[in-house]
Amino acid sequence: MGSVIPLKKSANSAYLELKNLLSSKLQSVEALIQQKLKSDVNLIEKMSNHHLSSGGKRLRALLTLESAKLTGFKGEKRDINLAACVELIHSATLLHDDVIDESELRRGVKTTNSIWGNQSSILVGDYLLSRCFEMMVEDGDLEILKLLSSTSAKIAQGEVLQLQHKGEADLLEETYIDIINLKTASLFSAATKTGACLSDSNEKEKKALESYGRNLGLAFQIADDALDYYAKEKLFGKEVGKDFFEGKVTLPLIIIFQKGNYEEKNFLYNIMKKKNRTEEDFSETLALIYKYKAVEATFKKAEYFVNVSFDALAIFPDTEDKKILQNLTSFSLNRSF
Repeated sequence: MGSVIPLKKSANSAYLELKNLLSSKLQSVEALIQQKLKSDVNLIEKMSNHHLSSGGKRLRALLTLESAKLTGFKGEKRDINLAACVELIHSATLLHDDVIDESELRRGVKTTNSIWGNQSSILVGDYLLSRCFEMMVEDGDLEILKLLSSTSAKIAQGEVLQLQHKGEADLLEETYIDIINLKTASLFSAATKTGACLSDSNEKEKKALESYGRNLGLAFQIADDALDYYAKEKLFGKEVGKDFFEGKVTLPLIIIFQKGNYEEKNFLYNIMKKKNRTEEDFSETLALIYKYKAVEATFKKAEYFVNVSFDALAIFPDTEDKKILQNLTSFSLNRSF
């Protein structure tokens, strides 16, 4: 990919550095989640344990913890409780997403819906959200309660907006950004702003961390959408071409529709309107992706949001915590897992 995609080693080390720095607190987050998901209904516990043990970077929880640390939070429990809340919201949305997308794999492991069915998966997702809201009420901070409640609503709106535009080859880039802003970036920004709220930060610091998280989330999702057209499944645990076969129009397709000639636009329009797309359809689309360097252009767009995210932290003093969060921006773009 040339200069757009630097070496992945340093990007991965930025994430691992953050994870190691917060390892003790992250273990407490994991233990709290396990405790909160205990249920007298055996199937709920079995399904939620399967879903949560399938991996995941716990990136949103780490962002909550590190944002609190950056802004001077000195407590021992509230950051752990709210990091667990953020992670439960994320896990619940993934359960619902897998049902909507009819996914069979997540992170290389069979999804809960492929094992136990859609009805149970939706209900367990609802259970995770319910437990999360109990924890938020127990915390008692109305600002955080309002923030995380509204974020849950935004994620649902983003999912519906994506469904509304499913199969639209002529999807506007602006609409695509609206979708991923709601579906992905809103939880990233809520995680980082929650950390600032824990520390009773001023509005300037809250807005800076909110901007950092939002733009990090946009970069993360745009890069993820590019991976759909060239990722190695064994590395990423995702099925290559998954979005394409589900009829999701993401930035690589938007770019080739923008640049393509009449015949190419017509080809894309027709295959995305089909109920099912074939491997041949995917191969022809990949040829257009390569022709118009759509993956490179997609990463260039993600790179823009990385830079905005990095710059959002400029108001904070130059500390090790600030450096770690700024280094993390490259992980969203260049990760190899």
